[in-house]
Amino acid sequence: MSTFVLIPGGWRGGWTFAPIARVLRGLGHEVFTPTLTGLGERVHLAYARPNLETHIMDVANVLTYENLADVVLCGHSYAGMVVSGVADRLPERIAALVYVDAFVPDDGDAWWNLAGDYFRKIAIDGSAEDGFGVTPPPGKDPRRVSHPLAAFRQAIHLTGRWQEIPEKMYIYASGWDATPFTSTYDRLKNDKGWIVKSLSTGHDVFGQAPKEFLAFVQELKSVTAE
Repeated sequence: MSTFVLIPGGWRGGWTFAPIARVLRGLGHEVFTPTLTGLGERVHLAYARPNLETHIMDVANVLTYENLADVVLCGHSYAGMVVSGVADRLPERIAALVYVDAFVPDDGDAWWNLAGDYFRKIAIDGSAEDGFGVTPPPGKDPRRVSHPLAAFRQAIHLTGRWQEIPEKMYIYASGWDATPFTSTYDRLKNDKGWIVKSLSTGHDVFGQAPKEFLAFVQELKSVTAE
């Protein structure tokens, strides 16, 4: 049995992973789907003005207080920033990192500089009335809420310890024109330290290609069946 910790992308909560979590648990794995501060069922904490550091601590505390080890830590989109920060602080608790159509930052990067002009404009145009959040882009799911602007703007501080993680996987979704992740895919696909996969889906990999995601992660040496 493996332990998965799944971190949602911008504007979303842990509910994003409910279907995939059911499948993983049915396969015998333990699964945690924490919601980041200010989002999902924790939206009432947006008044605390959470930032990237807050979100890193959200997940690091799950690993610490649940006493998790050999974790498969998975982040989607914005959450690539979060899992990188967590892995840099707690590499001894993590067996594998899985970035699902996500940012892979270097020290000093922020979502703001990695996302590109298109998404920066979305963030600016979507500024909430309070000036502290970014309203979600148009979509059908009413559970999405404003994402803390400070989490998009704050730079990450990395020592490089995250690179100690034994397995690192990148899953790239090529089926949407606005993707900011092509350069990341091109950078990693020939890197022997990474397992790189590509899908022709849109950005919602978990909704559009759950079977493919499951097949990919089960290729990891650190993922064991019941």
